[in-house]
Amino acid sequence: MITAATRASEEAGEADLVFNATGALVIDGASPEKTIRTLDPEVMARQFRVNAIGPALVIKHFAPLLPKNRRSLFGTLSARVGSIGDNGLGGWISYRAAKAAQNQIVKTAAIEIARSRPQAVLAALHPGTVATRLSVDFAGKRERLTPGQSATMLLEVLDSLASKQSGGFFAYDGSEIEW
Repeated sequence: MITAATRASEEAGEADLVFNATGALVIDGASPEKTIRTLDPEVMARQFRVNAIGPALVIKHFAPLLPKNRRSLFGTLSARVGSIGDNGLGGWISYRAAKAAQNQIVKTAAIEIARSRPQAVLAALHPGTVATRLSVDFAGKRERLTPGQSATMLLEVLDSLASKQSGGFFAYDGSEIEW
């Protein structure tokens, strides 16, 4: 991570756009748990490493590359299931909790970063259900976006946000997702 940020700094100096597209639903063969009874602390720790700590480190190392005197954008893929208020189904405890933690990290980092980079916009972004290996076993009958459709929509949403919306949680269609 440090090497990537250093390389980006050396090649480009400042970054007007940083987009973190890391994340995982199934890690080392462990699928999301359907009930609290199957909660495994090691699986939960892996979820937090990938889906919360990883994005936090991307913010840590790339935020210094955001310009101090002009607009810049930092988007990170989250998931609607990381919304506490929008959880009507339960289950998927480790993944949901890790994504909720990621959202809190984005919100907290946005407040801190705004002190030195007031035009920066940081956002947690829900990509929709995308036709990838991640969603193939979990999409059910939901309509799936192509990766290209989702990416285009997410970049449009990120580009449309004002600095006062920094730290928010938004869906691919531009709607704000409750915490």
